[in-house]
Amino acid sequence: MKDRFLPVPQGRLGRLAAFGKLAGGVAAGVLGEGLERLARGERPHLPDLLLTPSNARRVTEQLSRLRGAAMKLGQMLSLDAGDLLPAELTAILSQLRDTAHVMPPGQLQQALSSAWGPDWRRHFARFDTTPIAAASIGQVHRGILTSGREVAIKVQYPGISDSIDADIDNVTTLLRISGLLPTGLSIAPHLAEAKRQLHEEADYLREAEQMRRYRALLADDPRFVLPEPVEDLLHPTVLPMDFMAGAPIETLATALETERNGAMEAMLDLALKELFEFGLMQTDPNFANYRWQRDSGRIVLLDFGATRPVAPESVEAYRTLLRAGLAGDIAAVQNALIAMDFVSTAQASRHGPALEAMISIGLQHVHASRSGLFDFADRQFVSTIRDQAAPLIADRASWRLPPPDKLFLQRKISGMALLFTRLQARMPLLEKLVPYA
Repeated sequence: MKDRFLPVPQGRLGRLAAFGKLAGGVAAGVLGEGLERLARGERPHLPDLLLTPSNARRVTEQLSRLRGAAMKLGQMLSLDAGDLLPAELTAILSQLRDTAHVMPPGQLQQALSSAWGPDWRRHFARFDTTPIAAASIGQVHRGILTSGREVAIKVQYPGISDSIDADIDNVTTLLRISGLLPTGLSIAPHLAEAKRQLHEEADYLREAEQMRRYRALLADDPRFVLPEPVEDLLHPTVLPMDFMAGAPIETLATALETERNGAMEAMLDLALKELFEFGLMQTDPNFANYRWQRDSGRIVLLDFGATRPVAPESVEAYRTLLRAGLAGDIAAVQNALIAMDFVSTAQASRHGPALEAMISIGLQHVHASRSGLFDFADRQFVSTIRDQAAPLIADRASWRLPPPDKLFLQRKISGMALLFTRLQARMPLLEKLVPYA
């Protein structure tokens, strides 16, 4: 990875100043773009001025500097936007999934000394100070213990845990000021849940426990391989584990079709088991959490900080939706979506025909594969659904967010669908879904 050393802002004032710089840069971008459009005789709208490539670049760069919860929320947006944002904006925001600025050597030394003491190097025969990966909460280094065990060491950025609540509040304020969030949309429960989950992700002892749970759940599935934590060096802010060789999951795009489809079937099986069998789901679908071992054909699973229990009522809600979809019952699918709060009663009453058309198009696409393989690369129906969804999206007063637990589950499901699409997977989708109905 390309080194971009920059200290993590730790103090409340330092991070607040960074948010101020972000807001100021976006505001300047909005003003400049607005004046330019007015000069062309256009009537600009605020959301259009905010969601420009230049503003997306400003947001991406500043969130990468901040890291922490602010960057995490940006990553969520880049994944969850799916087909809604223009491709250029999605591409810019997707950079948040790939890399962040990294800690300077002095700050890294401080972080490791705080966790293991000033003589921490005594545990290692080799420790690479240049990270092999950097993300929102921490960066990863490679090393070899004095025992000869090759390890990856995840080191949390200093002060990140203490900044989570304020970061989320600041991002929310920016969204409110921007007008991107409808005034009447209640997001307080979702903010509270986001804060809770991010605090859990910042607890590396908890993540180590989730890693052990997944190792036990998948012990008999040869398609997956997982690291094991180094027990005697575990710390709330440092997580050492086995180093797992592997290439980015996206490199499957150049693999044989049978290899690619087999790997994606494994990922689909895992997501279905998480939802319907394990009662436990790793809800962060960031592609960097998955690696592919070309020689063995196995998928490496990494990063279990976002693992959360699946409530029984959520399982039954998804099962009800699945049954309605498999039966091709448009009304039952709509009722299930309303019951799950993915669709509001206001949307159903105001835009019933459009909603029914969207469901019908989706069901037709899925059921067209009943006698064969479902082609995730076939996206022709998406633009039609987007057109039907336009009045629902424009009717901001009817917007409603599903409960936080379902929102996080859906984030994983949507992320997997995006991965299958990127890799142009072809799978017996209906065959996989039927046993869980």
